[in-house]
Amino acid sequence: MALILIADDSPTEVYVIKKILEKHGHQVIIAEDGEQAMELANNKHPGLILMDVVMPKLNGFQATRRLSKDPETSAIPVIIVSSKNQETDRLWGLRQGAKGYLSKPVNEDQLITEINHHLGL
Repeated sequence: MALILIADDSPTEVYVIKKILEKHGHQVIIAEDGEQAMELANNKHPGLILMDVVMPKLNGFQATRRLSKDPETSAIPVIIVSSKNQETDRLWGLRQGAKGYLSKPVNEDQLITEINHHLGL
């Protein structure tokens, strides 16, 4: 399947999402903040990025905006997965270049459907 980057500073959230992805055959790499997410995206070229919003150093909105504007990473779909679940948050995330926006706690079926859609599976 695909190499997926999880960018989230919560070990619990990372564990839950990683287990779901691995169950569905995906490989996973992990970033604990927005800066690390950008570095891994540039170096590993994942097929898709799951991006939290509230993270240290560089938040998910900032990292998504930078990734979507960088020619090296602009083709990598970013799905924001956040506890910020207001409609204004979702709209702002999409305006930063995210291709999707899911609220935590993540629903396995929704997550896999969204991932498969953006990976063309």
